[in-house]
Amino acid sequence: MSNPEIEDLVGDPDPDFQHVLACVFGIQDHESRTYLALLNLPGSTVAELASDLDRDRSNVNRSLSTLLEKGLVERRRRLLDSGGYVYQYTAVPTPEAKTLLHNALDEWVSSVHDALDEFDPDNPEFDPDPAD
Repeated sequence: MSNPEIEDLVGDPDPDFQHVLACVFGIQDHESRTYLALLNLPGSTVAELASDLDRDRSNVNRSLSTLLEKGLVERRRRLLDSGGYVYQYTAVPTPEAKTLLHNALDEWVSSVHDALDEFDPDNPEFDPDPAD
């Protein structure tokens, strides 16, 4: 299954937050579900999230890695009384995620406007069939 992309939003007249999140950040639906679960379960471990989402721990761990890369999740290490440590994950607050989404969408819209402004069929370098 391929990742949804920002272009997938263009034809969607009523996208929900999860779909926007997946498309704008190019993440899979299960990764956006992981983010939404963390909003309700801040400070969760991989094991806790796996149980809540009814998914394998390794899959949840991969989802969290992707969300960390995208800046949607924060991780902190908690020392255990018995020794060792465990990572706890928290979703960035919704207002911060919305700001990230707005910035990414604004950047994409700007690139579309630039492409429109640069289009000139009278330019001798214009290639009507760029696939060649």
